[in-house]
Amino acid sequence: MREKVYIDSTIPSYYFDERSSLQPFQEITKRWWDEESQRYELWTSDAVLQELRQGYYPNKDQIAALMKDIPSLDFEKELERIARYYMNHFVMPQSLIGDAIHLAYSSHYNMDYLLTWNCNHLANANKKRHIRIINNRLGLETPENITPMELVKEVQND
Repeated sequence: MREKVYIDSTIPSYYFDERSSLQPFQEITKRWWDEESQRYELWTSDAVLQELRQGYYPNKDQIAALMKDIPSLDFEKELERIARYYMNHFVMPQSLIGDAIHLAYSSHYNMDYLLTWNCNHLANANKKRHIRIINNRLGLETPENITPMELVKEVQND
């Protein structure tokens, strides 16, 4: 059985980002997507798709095409309660409901990984313990919140 990966909006947006400052992240994202993603069961959510439609992202058509075959997890009212709980317990700032919703989706649906380039609020080693404690209180498993760099397989030189 393949591990489940929740794809947040940073992954497809970085795949097509053209800023030179993000080039190393874009290269890693492309490498993971093109060479490794088929090893996993990929999921996203309407929250991600809405962010990608409404936000300022160059290459929106290409981003949409990249995401078109990724199944979207069903919205359940419970997700809003979980996200609010995260914000009320300082897992996420009050102003960042989107980040809280992504964590809620990936936790509620028991994803193995939440794949993101958001290193402030999601893929942050300093937050992992806090997230686990809060999810434990909610009776939820905690996904590994990581960047594509952490899911790229090691190249074997034989």
